[in-house]
Amino acid sequence: MNHVVGSHDILFVTLDTLRYDVAAELAAAGRTPRLARRLPGGRWERRHAPGSFTYASHQAMFAGFLPTPAGPGGGPHPRLFAARFAGSESTAPRTYVHDTPDLVSGLAAAGYRTVCVGGTGFFSKEGALSSVLPGLFQESHWRPEFGVASPTSFEAQVACAEEVVAGLPRAQRLFLFVNVAALHQPNWFHLPGATRAAGDSRASHAAALEYVDRHVDRLFAAAAARRRCFAVVCSDHGTAYGDDGHHGHRLGHASVWTVPYAHFFLEAAP
Repeated sequence: MNHVVGSHDILFVTLDTLRYDVAAELAAAGRTPRLARRLPGGRWERRHAPGSFTYASHQAMFAGFLPTPAGPGGGPHPRLFAARFAGSESTAPRTYVHDTPDLVSGLAAAGYRTVCVGGTGFFSKEGALSSVLPGLFQESHWRPEFGVASPTSFEAQVACAEEVVAGLPRAQRLFLFVNVAALHQPNWFHLPGATRAAGDSRASHAAALEYVDRHVDRLFAAAAARRRCFAVVCSDHGTAYGDDGHHGHRLGHASVWTVPYAHFFLEAAP
């Protein structure tokens, strides 16, 4: 990462609330071809989330604690990014180490323009709590059409990201963060034939991911419009749809803790 920071733009996308099993099933079935084309080996990596709901997980991830590999053994997993911390067992020679308390300010100190395109309520800036996470960034955007109740939320977010990139000087490095709200409840409106009365389901959650996949290439193209881009795409936590009697998240069930993860490079447009 020490070769990436400073030479590449960086894109960080959280597919808020996306379950690992749904993401893996859709990739294997060819239902999310655009995302699968970017994944190493065409598959999501199975990882454990650092938190069970949006606020906690993003606070951890912005501190460099991305989801960790779900397999046993191997000791502390080296991190991509880390604040300088004496005795850190997950900081390795290839880790980018910064002297600020979070990655966002660390990249700003390294000359990056830091931009947040929010989605779920913790990024809405409608109150003190929902201003904490977007407040880490030099520039942040949120509108109701980006939020969980909008059937076209991701398209609106992508359009905002495109505007951000178009407005930057070519030489300016960019750290672009997008919190995708489409997977979060309510998502019933993404499933043809579903009704508000019937509510959300695992099937509508899957349909929401298919919706995101239909538009994600525009986001990737914007992120790599000026130079090669390093991208991290993952979920912050999953959610339960009746699994063992559980519903929702902020609880300790495998459907919540197990998330999809990938990082890869996006080549600059010729």
